[in-house]
Order: sequence, then C-alpha cells, then structure tokens
Amino acid sequence: MGKIRNIIEKEDGGAIGIGAMIVFIAMVLVAGIAASVLIQTSSNLQMQALSTGQETIAQVSSGLKIEGISGHNTSGEIDLLAIEITPLSGSPDIDLSQAVIELSDSNNKFIVRYGDALTNISSVNGSIFEVTDFGDATTFDIIVLQDADDSCLEATPVVNFGDHVVIAINASAVFGSSVPPRQDVFGLIIPEEGAFGVIGFTVPSAVTLTVIKLQ
Repeated sequence: MGKIRNIIEKEDGGAIGIGAMIVFIAMVLVAGIAASVLIQTSSNLQMQALSTGQETIAQVSSGLKIEGISGHNTSGEIDLLAIEITPLSGSPDIDLSQAVIELSDSNNKFIVRYGDALTNISSVNGSIFEVTDFGDATTFDIIVLQDADDSCLEATPVVNFGDHVVIAINASAVFGSSVPPRQDVFGLIIPEEGAFGVIGFTVPSAVTLTVIKLQ
C-alpha cells in the first residue's frame, strides 16, 4: 500500500507542476500580446502627435501678410485693386498659384485665382496701374516688387521670406462694375497652408485722387 501511495502522490505532483507551467506560459503569452498592443498603440500615438505638431507649426508660422491695398480711381469709382503682400516671418515657400482670394461687396461673394500672368517691376514704366495684366472676372495677376532669389516666376509664382509682390485685381470685372464710394469690401487671401491675409475697407465718400489708399 505504501508503494502505491507514493506512486499516486508522485503522479499528482507531476500533474500539478505541468498545470502550473501551462498557466505560467499562458500568462507570459498574454503579457506579450498586451505589451505588443501597447507598443503599437504608443507608436501610432507618437506618429500622430508628431504629424499634428508639424501641421500646427506650419499653420502658425506660415502664411501671408497684407502690407497695404491701393485702388485706382476712374470717374470717381475704384476699378483696379493693388494688394501688396509678403510671407510671414519664418514662413516656408508659398505657391501663389494655389492661393484663393475671396471678395465680397456684402451682396455677393466672388472667388479669384492666379491667372498665369506675372509682371516684374523692372518692366513697369510709371504707375503699376498702367500694367495691362490685372486679371479678369475670375483671375488675379501678380506684379513682382522684390524677389532676390527669382523664386516668383510666371509658371511658378512662389514667394518666400523677403519677397514683396502685388496681387493685381480687376475690381470692375470681378464685381461686375467699378466699386462706388461708401461701398464696403471685405475678403481673404487664402494660401495653401498657413495664416490668411484679411481684406477689409470702405471706399471713401469722395474719390478724387487717381490712386487711393484703401487699407
């Protein structure tokens, strides 16, 4: 009987040891799977945070600044607009061919895009309003005032820090007629990424000068 008891006890002990080993191995596998999931989730969150950070930096540090808006007077109304812009400090290159300009006279909103016409200031003889390329009802043209690295070309109108260009808009074509005195005009110059330039002015009640500073 003693021998049988010893054999039974040894068999029970072996079974308990194997069971404990199976449980241990299962726990290790579960822990490994959980760790893998956590590592993958952490990696995805890190990549998403990096991407969001880069997009936020680009949105905050890039964009366009409006330095002034002038209008051309014909018969007491504004028929042409010259909007001088420059990139913000620290802004990366901005492709003006991808920019969109919104303009409104409180009754209608109009959208204009780059019209594939660019004039360099060196070829301007006198007033910039004598330049023939001022766009049409749906397009604006560009007059380059300063571009040290020649990045702003007709086919690729790219501006970077230090560049100054004029957005030439045919207001009478865009609005359907010249802008009369006391008329409110507002809108946005929206680049592909970054801060947009804000347009907002009221035409003076008496337009007597040939060139009027509007903003």
